[in-house]
Amino acid sequence: MATKKAQKNTAVKEVTTKTSKVATSQSFLLGPRVTEKASMNAERNVFTFNVNPRATAPEIKKEIKQLYKISPLKVRMITIPRKNVFIRGKKGVRGGGKKALVYLKKGDTIELA
Repeated sequence: MATKKAQKNTAVKEVTTKTSKVATSQSFLLGPRVTEKASMNAERNVFTFNVNPRATAPEIKKEIKQLYKISPLKVRMITIPRKNVFIRGKKGVRGGGKKALVYLKKGDTIELA
């Protein structure tokens, strides 16, 4: 009887630790922002990424170091506002978001594709 309870307790502990790891390993980078302006900035070593609206510059800097093995000079955050739209006779809202401009040294690059 006691062994079955012990097995249940260990199973519950394993499940809780797995879910907590998922919550802490959340990525703040949503992906590269592919626009004409972003590609022109990439020529000047400024890369643009869509990021989680709750992300901060130090978190983005840490994640860039971890994913791309490159140390950014600075990270600038820009909030994209929500916009009211009127499409096919209906009012709506186009969602906003947040983007990060990642400045790199002259010789460093990030392969986005």
